[in-house]
Amino acid sequence: MSKQELLEKLEELKSLLRSLHVGHDEAIDALLTSLLCEGHILLQGYVGLGKTTLAKIFSMSIGGSFSRIQMTPDLLPSDLLGTVYFDFQRSEWRVKLGPLFANVVLIDELNRASPKTQAALLEAMQEKQITIEGKTYPLPRPFLVLATMIPIYGESSYEVPLGGIDRFAFSVFMENLTKQEELEVLDIADEIDKTNMKPILEPQEILNLIEIARQVTVSQSIKEYIVDLVSFIRTQEEVEWPPSPRASIWIMRGARARALLMGRNYVIPDDVKAVARIALRHRIVIKPEYTMDNVKPDDIIESALKNVPVPLS
Repeated sequence: MSKQELLEKLEELKSLLRSLHVGHDEAIDALLTSLLCEGHILLQGYVGLGKTTLAKIFSMSIGGSFSRIQMTPDLLPSDLLGTVYFDFQRSEWRVKLGPLFANVVLIDELNRASPKTQAALLEAMQEKQITIEGKTYPLPRPFLVLATMIPIYGESSYEVPLGGIDRFAFSVFMENLTKQEELEVLDIADEIDKTNMKPILEPQEILNLIEIARQVTVSQSIKEYIVDLVSFIRTQEEVEWPPSPRASIWIMRGARARALLMGRNYVIPDDVKAVARIALRHRIVIKPEYTMDNVKPDDIIESALKNVPVPLS
């Protein structure tokens, strides 16, 4: 299949997602961006906004497998990765692979899992493989993790370390719907429940698109612009923990993916600006005294985008 045909399918996928999920275009764009650069997404927001529904529709439309994991404090790493068991009928030890072996994995309430279980998940996300009893098993490609977190830490939750949060390429906050958007949801609610769509893209076609995205040109001036944005944030008085170099990497990869989504084979500053917000907001920790003044990571990002000179070419 030609590059143009693949891009047309990608546009069809985008239109389908927007027709079946109302009010969260940023989340849909971030999903497509993540798909093209094999990054993982942290979905934040209120309950009942359709995060699971969006993930299911997304997985069905790309012809991949979908798995949903509800995190709880008593969940063990083997519940995610898989385990070895003895098959008495065959008189042999066998491996039962866990729910992480899917193209799209939705992790509900990540911070309800114990640190040990969180670590097992984050290792799989980073390495795209798991090890059971000393044997390594590659995870299917494309492999995309969508995770949600409960907003308030309490007795039944555990803090996710910044190093763990940093493993997510992008972060999206899903806002509550407007009245008009909620009315549109009521109009399509039954249609969504009955949806049994045929895949628009197959996994192999997605892998081809990922390779095409990697070939999108990023000029030296754009790379310097990305690094200047991240460096500006690191120097801000309000920032307690600044973004790591991983932030620059995912901004570049995300900008390439967005350029492809926009029909270009080269990155422009607008691509960087569009991706910077979703690539940086979860990587910035504000000092407590500024948090009390309602300073948020998005405020620091907007300041960087406003003050860092944009390359002219």
